[in-house]
Amino acid sequence: MAFPWARRTSTALAIIGLVLAALILSDAPAKAQSGDTIESIQIVGNQRIEGATVSSYLTVQVGDPFDEDALDQSLKNLYGSSFFEDVTLRRDGPRLIVEVVENPVINRIAFEGNLRLDDATLEPEVQLRPRVVFTRSRVQNAVSRILELYRRNGRYAASVEPKIISLPENRVDLVFEINEGPLTEVGRIIFVGNEAFSDSTLRSVIQTTESSWLTFLTSNDTYDPDRLAFDQELLRRHYLARGYVDFNVRSALAELTPDGETFVITFTLDEGEQYQLGEVTIESRLRDLEPEQLQQLLETKSGEIYNADDVETSITALTDEIGKLGYAFVDIEPDLEKLPDEQTIDLTYVVNEGARVYIERIDVIGNVRTLDEVVRREFRLSEGDAFNTALLRRSRQRIQNLGYFEKVDLRTLPGSAPDKTRIEIEVAEKSTGELSFGAGFSTSDGPLGDIRLTERNLLGTGRSVTANFRLSERRSEIDFSLTEPYFLDTDITAGVDLFRTETDFQDESSFDQTTLGGALRASYPVTEHLRHGLKVTVREDDIKDVDGDASAFIQAEEGKDLSVILGQTLTYDRRDTRFLPTEGYLLRFRQEFAGLGGDTQYLKHELIGSYYYPFTPSWVLNLSARGGHIFGYGGEDVRLFDRFFLGGSTLRGFRFAGVGPRDGLTDDALGGNSLATGTVELRFPLGLPEELRMFGRAFAEGGTLTDIDVPDGVSDANLLDSGSLRASAGIGLSWLSPLGPISIDFAEALIKEDEDKAEQFRVSFGTRF
Repeated sequence: MAFPWARRTSTALAIIGLVLAALILSDAPAKAQSGDTIESIQIVGNQRIEGATVSSYLTVQVGDPFDEDALDQSLKNLYGSSFFEDVTLRRDGPRLIVEVVENPVINRIAFEGNLRLDDATLEPEVQLRPRVVFTRSRVQNAVSRILELYRRNGRYAASVEPKIISLPENRVDLVFEINEGPLTEVGRIIFVGNEAFSDSTLRSVIQTTESSWLTFLTSNDTYDPDRLAFDQELLRRHYLARGYVDFNVRSALAELTPDGETFVITFTLDEGEQYQLGEVTIESRLRDLEPEQLQQLLETKSGEIYNADDVETSITALTDEIGKLGYAFVDIEPDLEKLPDEQTIDLTYVVNEGARVYIERIDVIGNVRTLDEVVRREFRLSEGDAFNTALLRRSRQRIQNLGYFEKVDLRTLPGSAPDKTRIEIEVAEKSTGELSFGAGFSTSDGPLGDIRLTERNLLGTGRSVTANFRLSERRSEIDFSLTEPYFLDTDITAGVDLFRTETDFQDESSFDQTTLGGALRASYPVTEHLRHGLKVTVREDDIKDVDGDASAFIQAEEGKDLSVILGQTLTYDRRDTRFLPTEGYLLRFRQEFAGLGGDTQYLKHELIGSYYYPFTPSWVLNLSARGGHIFGYGGEDVRLFDRFFLGGSTLRGFRFAGVGPRDGLTDDALGGNSLATGTVELRFPLGLPEELRMFGRAFAEGGTLTDIDVPDGVSDANLLDSGSLRASAGIGLSWLSPLGPISIDFAEALIKEDEDKAEQFRVSFGTRF
């Protein structure tokens, strides 16, 4: 008897068995297929690329099974090679067929519509070239780089569309059609959170400017993210130099207006409180170095507003002085202790012994024309010397002052040992030769023109040669000069000058003068800032074309005279720069002695001083003075062409030779033997973009010219020589234009004599092209 549950169990087991058998049977062909091997590989569709190259990207070979993972990796490898636009892997029985469609090759790359950026600028950005495989990803990357380049040049509305022109043999021409769009200018600059300084003051601090018709010569009115980051640093420096130690730029946001044409830049500031200096001390951790002897070097004084620039200047001065005292390795750190309740800062300069590091090697790179020795001889450090940061900065300044290089970068690199360092000087040379044609106008000389040939770095040796021809309404000049900066490999600068000038003095003194001569000169440094120069001049002066109605003083001078002059100059220069200095001072003492030969015998002295004081970087006060005296010896009178003349550029408000001894009968200027002048001038900004290089001047001047030798047989009855003080005041405008310097002065003679010749308006203009 069979039990019902037994029958049900047998039926269930039978069903399970049938299912398992079906699964086994259905899986058997798959297992067999996966286990089949590749008997051959056929590559189709390739034209330029060898079949072996295609096979090298496959991860399966003949004899391997048809493994799906391996075939998938092969497909990825082929696509990743960038050689193919399309790839297909398929099985035909035991054969694997690899079908490829090759990417075309670029035949030519062209740019259309680019006016502001030329092809030479764009080509390196695309990183594509003819005979390179074309891929869409590479082209898209090139488009992105071109757009980024236009954005850096202020054109955020630029668009680029690549065009592909198919050619035979699977080649293409690639054309980038560019719509440069307008400059995306800065329409407005907003400051939020500023209370100590007005918006206009802060706008003058940063480099970015609002767009206006005055900014046509600069690109600072276009949006540049890098410039915006630099603006934040400029703001930080501005506030730190004025005692705002806690200053912070919370955000600098540039928003594009809906029309896409201008940016609005918003600086959100946290000024913090202004701090004054409390106690200012020096703490020396060097043996035998007393802080008291350094205190006078500090620019920071107790009770003054804290100034980060003065702190840096003081550290430099301390480093220089301590180095002179024999401490080669020094490290100075400012220690600030803020007292918020009192709004003061106690400042301590901590003088530590620095790491003992020596200079192992000095390398000069980037100089193609200029000889290594021209750069090395300006270096204040030598191989084997102790490393000195202050001398390194001075070396860079001296190399930059040569004027041979657009860029001078100094880098310190590790040496062969921990206590050794290498200094690498990288320079980028610029053109030092100039063939120029000039034209201009000055109030004293009238219209003028010149031709000048100059080479400041002859054959890369540092020698300078100049040939110049100048012609104006009242003056013609031909001169030649050659300068050897390191004569006989010493610190002596030597040179030779040849010159010929012809000047019309008919309006001032009723005569013409021709001067022909030459000079040998040499100078050498006494100290880092003091220089002594010597000069020997042989000169022939010819007073001619004397008017018949000219002064008897002038008529007595008619004829030729030969002069042999020995001169010396002492110059002490502590200005921050030679051109448009903002701080420092200059002292120059000149002497000339004539009488070693020739027809003239005199001794001449001249002292010049100039002092610059910056109220701000743009407001600079200049105090200058000049005094001179000449006298003859051995019974000789001082000749007309050796005397001083005053007026014009030397005393604004008066004409050239408009002040000093004069013949009251003929009104001829006679010059004088004793001269004294003084000037107070304030240079100030005009609220225009700094890149325009335009500034205003307000000045007051005073001076006197007196004393004259009376030739034998000439009466001084008509001589007018009061020797009184003359004074003037006025305003001026200077523009360092791309075409040359332009100066306009309006001056009023405040104190003058009846015989003086006044001049209210004076202009000078020069251009080179």
